[in-house]
Amino acid sequence: MIHIRPISDLRNKLPEIEQTIREGQAVYLTKNGYGTMVVMSLETYSELTEDIRYISEKLAEADREAEETDVRLTHEDVFGDLRD
Repeated sequence: MIHIRPISDLRNKLPEIEQTIREGQAVYLTKNGYGTMVVMSLETYSELTEDIRYISEKLAEADREAEETDVRLTHEDVFGDLRD
């Protein structure tokens, strides 16, 4: 279930928002009827950014390897064995 609250609830109903976050769900905040931000637990945020950091590191590694060699692989070279 998506939890959408007005931003004023941060001040007026913080315990309710904290409980929702402790249950592992994000809270979407609105200002004047428009979405402005998302509040989530530190654990959830860490999980999300951990994946991004891992992908960024792998892409940087691939870029370094590409600079060091002229070998280029086709789509079939990379993914062909997965289909078998």
